[in-house]
Amino acid sequence: MALSKQLMGCSLTEKSQFLSSNILKSINYSSNQVSVSPKRCVRTRVPVVKAAISEDLKDLAKFVNAEKAVTFKVRAVLTVRNKYQEDFKETLVKKFDALADQIGRNVVLLVHSVDIDPKTRAPKKSKEAVLKDWSEKSNLKSEKVNYTCDILVGSDFGIPGAISISNKHQKEFYLESITIEGFACGPVYFPCNSWVQSTNDHPNPRIFFSNQPYLPDQTPAGLKLLREKELTYLRGDGKGVRKLSDRIYDYDVYNDLGNPDRGSEFSRPILGGQKIPYPRRCRTGRLPSDTDILCESRVEKPFPLYVPRDERFEESKRITFSTSRLKAVLHNLLPSMVANISKKHDFKGFSQIESLYSEGVPLKFGLQDDLLKKLRLPNIVSSQGGGLLKFDIPKILSKDKFAWLRDDEFARQALAGVNPVNIEKLNVFPPVSQLDPEIYGLQESALKEEHISGYLNGLTVQQAMEENKLFIIDHHDVYLPFLDRINALDGHKTYATRTIFYLNESGTLKPVAIELSLPRQSKRVVTPPIDATSNWTWLLAKAHVCSNDAGVHQLVNHWLRTHATMEPFILSAHRQLSAMHPIFKLLDPHMRYTLETNAIARQNLINADGVIEQGFTPGRYAMEISAAAYKNWRFDLEGLPADLIRRGMAIPDPSQRHGLKLLIEDYPYASDGLLIWEAIQNWVRTYVTQYYPDASFVCNDSELQAWYAESINVGHAELRNETWWPTLANVEDLTAILTTVIWLASAQHAALNFGQYPYSGYIPNRPPLMRRLIPDEMDPEYASFLEDPQNYFLSAIPSMLQSTKFMAVVDTLSTHSPDEEYIGQRQQTDTWTGDAEMVEAFYMFSTEIKRIEQEIERRNRDTSLKNRCGAGVLPYELLAPSSQPGVTCRGVPNSVSI
Repeated sequence: MALSKQLMGCSLTEKSQFLSSNILKSINYSSNQVSVSPKRCVRTRVPVVKAAISEDLKDLAKFVNAEKAVTFKVRAVLTVRNKYQEDFKETLVKKFDALADQIGRNVVLLVHSVDIDPKTRAPKKSKEAVLKDWSEKSNLKSEKVNYTCDILVGSDFGIPGAISISNKHQKEFYLESITIEGFACGPVYFPCNSWVQSTNDHPNPRIFFSNQPYLPDQTPAGLKLLREKELTYLRGDGKGVRKLSDRIYDYDVYNDLGNPDRGSEFSRPILGGQKIPYPRRCRTGRLPSDTDILCESRVEKPFPLYVPRDERFEESKRITFSTSRLKAVLHNLLPSMVANISKKHDFKGFSQIESLYSEGVPLKFGLQDDLLKKLRLPNIVSSQGGGLLKFDIPKILSKDKFAWLRDDEFARQALAGVNPVNIEKLNVFPPVSQLDPEIYGLQESALKEEHISGYLNGLTVQQAMEENKLFIIDHHDVYLPFLDRINALDGHKTYATRTIFYLNESGTLKPVAIELSLPRQSKRVVTPPIDATSNWTWLLAKAHVCSNDAGVHQLVNHWLRTHATMEPFILSAHRQLSAMHPIFKLLDPHMRYTLETNAIARQNLINADGVIEQGFTPGRYAMEISAAAYKNWRFDLEGLPADLIRRGMAIPDPSQRHGLKLLIEDYPYASDGLLIWEAIQNWVRTYVTQYYPDASFVCNDSELQAWYAESINVGHAELRNETWWPTLANVEDLTAILTTVIWLASAQHAALNFGQYPYSGYIPNRPPLMRRLIPDEMDPEYASFLEDPQNYFLSAIPSMLQSTKFMAVVDTLSTHSPDEEYIGQRQQTDTWTGDAEMVEAFYMFSTEIKRIEQEIERRNRDTSLKNRCGAGVLPYELLAPSSQPGVTCRGVPNSVSI
């Protein structure tokens, strides 16, 4: 019997060899004893040997003859995550499930082998088994609880490859992982990280695969049907309203941004389709609105939009986000009161803006006590006479509170601010519009050489361009088609701007001219000030540039190029790549939370009358501007090297480390970004070559090809026929595509997102909305501008109410949650894959990321790098990989997670 226990999980051949070997050992052991003491051992030990042989021969016959009734026991350990906070109903249901578990309403497991039964030709399965300690452990208050389950399997079961689970309780539970112990091959790990729904909601068992990766044509016979079955479920049938507990991934157009049932002013165009091309979003299947059958009905906050259940925020993330949303409500409380009391909402002076951070704003009317008790937020503190509502000091004020006034800081933020991806090398002067002249007229620039020649250190414009000294941020073509409609909105006034920069010998930029364009009117050029009046005109011109830039940053570079364009790749990955596919395992951490984040954006941020429309210059035309930009989006130019070359900020140079030479060497976003790009690329190449030895493996991988094809043909349907889409025919193609996807989801998003409050939380530095144009001598407002230019400036930027709404939102968007997973990290570090070589390669990638972080810290101490180090200069940390929770202006999460 002792040997029988040792044979659990072994194949028949292994059992035969094991038993034979042990019998020989017994004989050898006895022979040795005989040689030492022949007389005694002949009489006493030989019979023992014979008995041992006899017992082992029985075992050998028992296993080798494959008696069908023979089974052995293995143990499954399930790690289940508890909730931090439960409401009364959840606690009650949990207790009911604990009682029901004792009378047979259990969690039932079934283990599937990788092998097929040679006689039945069906996959081998274990006996059904139940978790035996749910009722005792379910009320534990620990963060995680380990449940055990003893499972009977046949002696020739082979290696476990999948587990199906039926949850017969009332309540779902979050399953982190399963470990099966007792097989001869050692422990088998199943990374789950998924909600297991009650069979009341989803009758079919949940399927989880082991961490062993398989390409489709290498899938063991026992798992092929399960692999396809799970993918079929995840694709759904494209019909019906999705329940919140569903895990269906499907596509739809953006037909839920407007709410025509509230009135025509809340209608918005449908984005997606030949009329207005746009990427696809996750389908919810909600019924159409009452007044427009083509528009999906709205689900307004606080009710959640559908996303597949596993895409929802985990609890710590949800608590962080919910707290921030409540904080946003509170930040709007006092300004709303002011709006009810006073007709004038403008800031009275710059000191009033600063008082939002230093002194706080008193909450009155007896409301603060209940709010403080319920929320316990750290930035709401008690004081005599009421509570104080305080914003954190934005980082832009931390080194020099007047930095925003300086031209060098205005220019530095083009290279190291929250939107460092719009600056381009100036190749043609004056700049040329690409707008169709038959639609928009001939758009000739008003910029002349005499406007900037005095700022070029004696160079002509042509010489400065040839020496790579002139650069531009050009928002002319983005805004001009929408200007008439934007400026007709109440409280929205803007230009289409161009800004010219000159590169100093020190490696810093200085702005030398700003062009302000309006349709059918003379264009205006503003240059750096020479007197007090022109100084305020220059400040207003820079504010309009920042307003233009804030809109392009939020709607095009941030939302469109990272959030929206990535969603189809994520949907397709879940629909076409099995969880056991090695590429799915690679992409998995880079898809976390994105669908929920995008759903929240559709509900609260980019919707009709949402935060973006209320707080940004484009107003109700914001998403149409985003859609117009999508027509020029190209996936093949979204990788960092290709983007830098497209903008003329770098030229190919094989002698350089990254194969590029930056025209501005001290370009923090680019120089730090290239380090991370290279690390991602090397990691992806190492990973890909492990599973695809040559091009034939790539071409013959049906799931991989289906993922990429569907991402293009369905997810980006209107662009599917563009010739610029990269092919997917070999290892280098796959490496390039995956590197771009991971770059966009991680580092590119981080660079564009987590500096929003640190730079924009002080409204004068980067106003998202302008309410007044710049008066000239013929305007009636010119007299009031001359009389009190500071008051005019404050009346042109957002009001107090608009500012605090915007500040509260970007504070939320800039916040890292405690469960953030940063680049170089991943859940279940050692068990996410069964490929030990790739685990080791990932550790090397993690080590490289840590080295990059040290290099970024070194650069930020280098006084020769004046765009990131110096008096009053913020260090550039937006691409520093790690971060603490909160608003830190650093940290590169794996995914678009906020």
